[in-house]
Formats: sequence, C-alpha cells, structure tokens
Amino acid sequence: MRDRFHQAVWRKSTYSNGDGDCLEVADGVAGVVPVRDSKDPHGPVLGFAPEAWWSFVAGVQAGDFPAGS
Repeated sequence: MRDRFHQAVWRKSTYSNGDGDCLEVADGVAGVVPVRDSKDPHGPVLGFAPEAWWSFVAGVQAGDFPAGS
C-alpha cells in the first residue's frame, strides 16, 4: 500500500508535541485515509475507510481514549 501513497501530502496534528511520536495522515486520497508513523516515513502505511477514521477522530475528541489507557 505504501507505494500507492508516494506522492501524498502528509500532515501531523497541530496538537502534536514535537517529540517525534506522531501519526501522519494524508488528506485527499479517494476512498481511504492513509496513516503512518512520523518516525518511519518510508515504513508501512495503514489505510482506513473514511467512516472508520472519522469515527475514531470523533472518539478521540470526545475523550473516549484517555492518555495512558
């Protein structure tokens, strides 16, 4: 899957603390939300259905995944 996203524009959350332990997301890829580890930009890419990704984001925003859990 990684080769499919070689020209994707990746971004980190503005809430990232800058220590390198971040997820990066590529926007604008049809039918999938690609996610990777910022420490390993040439490593594996996970692809999520957009509905699943936005459900996860909503859960994070709602506090469903507290830090350290």
